[in-house]
Amino acid sequence: MFRASTFLYSKLDDLFMPLALFALTLSAFAIGTTEFVIVGLLPTMASDLGVSLPSAGLLVSLYALGVAIGAPLLTALTGKWKRKQLLLAVMTLFVLGNLMAWQAPSYSSLIIARTLTGLAHGVFFSIGSTIATGLVAKDKAASAIAIMFTGLTVALVTGVPLGTYIGQHFGWQTTFLIVAGLGLVALIGSALLVPNNLKQPPVASLSSQLSVLTQPRLLLVYAITALGYGGTFVTFTYLAPILQTVTGFGESAIGLIMLVYGVSVAIGNIWGGKMADKMGPVNALKVIFVGLAAVLVAFNFTAYSPIAAVLTILIWGAFAFGNVPALQLYVVRIAEKHSPKAVDVASGLNIAAFNVGIALGSWGGGHIVAQSGVMTTPWVGALVILGALMATFITGQLDKKAAIATALKPVHQVAS
Repeated sequence: MFRASTFLYSKLDDLFMPLALFALTLSAFAIGTTEFVIVGLLPTMASDLGVSLPSAGLLVSLYALGVAIGAPLLTALTGKWKRKQLLLAVMTLFVLGNLMAWQAPSYSSLIIARTLTGLAHGVFFSIGSTIATGLVAKDKAASAIAIMFTGLTVALVTGVPLGTYIGQHFGWQTTFLIVAGLGLVALIGSALLVPNNLKQPPVASLSSQLSVLTQPRLLLVYAITALGYGGTFVTFTYLAPILQTVTGFGESAIGLIMLVYGVSVAIGNIWGGKMADKMGPVNALKVIFVGLAAVLVAFNFTAYSPIAAVLTILIWGAFAFGNVPALQLYVVRIAEKHSPKAVDVASGLNIAAFNVGIALGSWGGGHIVAQSGVMTTPWVGALVILGALMATFITGQLDKKAAIATALKPVHQVAS
């Protein structure tokens, strides 16, 4: 009887664990959609709210800033909370933030709603990997994380273009209402399916997180991440205005073009990961940054032709997000050498660095648009990417020096 009941519970676990993982994936999908859908709706929202394009661009910047703050700070402050309790609180905040955006009576209230949603985003992805691995056996941990992050990729391929289409035809507020609905389904799914007895990871204090920021090598990697990602968002934030005012596309075509971009992002993530495995993260980043800078320079010329512009965007998406696997892999390797007790913290702070790059890139792009127009952004974006490339060469040289010093160390010890 005991064996039969144990077998039954085991089978029930096998059934419900994947469903719990699906709830996390749906959460990631909703979060990814609400982060990037603003890009496709920027001209529509600017017109409806009666603000300039740079002001509307702050909706991207402040969301990303919320993510950057939420990931390290709120995760540290809530470190003692049970994982499921924190997950439900974060998804509740996400739903409320999107409902607030749906009913926002003014631009300023929409800014508050976006910032709150960004805070929820930051905490979710800080704890999501831990929760996902707690749902499966050890040998399936990597697959569980990959499944959860699939939600982000699918959001870029389907959620963003669909959200753009809905926002353009039924009002941008409707997009936030639908995303809130998706978040509510994910919240209910998590409440019903995620177990209460998830393993509680060691509490990462705020001081331990800040100690990572005293490591010069890690700071250099964070700078590469912020520059490499931020350079794209100088231009990407204002892609819809460029396509409408420069290329000549109608509003209805923007959703389809975002679909093209999303597909190329999905391909770029896979390609970038394979390249990082084969060439090493530093060499892969060099190739990707050279390609990305070249694509942004080319966009200055191809933006005036509809066919050439779409082809450039297709290549752009692959390069723009192809750097993500290499950057995450590299920061873990550097942390293992220079801050071995805080590898998870270092990895989480790299997620914050991505969003600092988005925030600064969007904010800087807004100033450029205000001063010089939208077609100056690709040039500036390319220059920022070249800054990331220079920093990558520097960190590569430091790796070589460290390798030489390590190789010579036994020789010196034997001689002495």
